[in-house]
Parts: sequence; structure tokens; C-alpha cells
Amino acid sequence: MGALLLVLLLALILFGAGFALKALWWIAVIVLVLWLLGFFVRPAVGGRRGRWYRW
Repeated sequence: MGALLLVLLLALILFGAGFALKALWWIAVIVLVLWLLGFFVRPAVGGRRGRWYRW
């Protein structure tokens, strides 16, 4: 019984970690796309080209 609980707990941990890593990959891809858009979408501010974000 203890071995079964250990296997189920391990499967739950691995599934949770896999889901979290997949979610983090999607977040990283979205941030990368927004970062790349920042280089192409630059409004002219005061005669010089600035970034569309503040930082």
C-alpha cells in the first residue's frame, strides 16, 4: 500500500512539474515575441527613435 502511494505521489509531482514547465515555456515565448515587437514598433519620440515600453 505504501509503495502504491509513493508511485502515485511521484506521478502527481512529475505531472505537475511537466505542466508548470510547459506553461513557463509558453510564457517565455510570449515575452520573446513582445520583446521582438519592441524593436520593430518604435515611435519617433523627440526626433529620435525610442522604445514603446518605458523600461
